[in-house]
Amino acid sequence: MWIGWIEFDLLLGDVQSLKEKRAIVRPILADLSRRTEAAAAEVGSQDLRRRAQLGVSVVGSDATHIRDVLDRAERLLADDHPEIVLLSARRGLNSSDD
Repeated sequence: MWIGWIEFDLLLGDVQSLKEKRAIVRPILADLSRRTEAAAAEVGSQDLRRRAQLGVSVVGSDATHIRDVLDRAERLLADDHPEIVLLSARRGLNSSDD
């Protein structure tokens, strides 16, 4: 079994409140979950209105498939969401044998 994760640090556009932040982050999380078929959540910076940390995780039997899913998630954020700036992406991949 392979477990992969990726954590994104995002800069949001002209956001004036946490309510506006949620209006941007929720659809992005839904899009990540739907298009990658992986779990996605806001994992940090909840109290900062212009920053967001999102995490995507996936479990599978093949490391190549896990890498493909994580790559797809990163491309989706970098290319399909002009309302955000992807500052960094950090990832990990572990086997249950580790």
